[in-house]
Amino acid sequence: MNKLFSLQLGERVKELETFGLNSQIRDLSIYFEDTRDTVATITLMDIVVSVDTSVAHLSGALAHPTWVMLPFAPDWRWMLNRGDSPWYPSMRLFRQSSAGNWGTVVEKIKRELIQVVESRQ
Repeated sequence: MNKLFSLQLGERVKELETFGLNSQIRDLSIYFEDTRDTVATITLMDIVVSVDTSVAHLSGALAHPTWVMLPFAPDWRWMLNRGDSPWYPSMRLFRQSSAGNWGTVVEKIKRELIQVVESRQ
């Protein structure tokens, strides 16, 4: 069975409820006391999908499969015109094709996740 979990901390946790996603995505933040808890949880995930956050960097540093959603004009560390990261070999980068266009990024990740799930069945 495929399940989605949120590792988000802080004020953004409320967005699951705001966008009506709390029935589809389980919030795990209530179980996190420190970074060790986040590390332990990351290691239990098949893939971590994130925007450019500390969780993405932590997951990449752990060499865990990590997919990062990047804006059209990303931070310098992500470079340009790459689908990978020299800093984190287990990481894939999904970039906006134009500023503000997250829809295509989400659709591409959705297609890729479906392929991963189907390949494991």
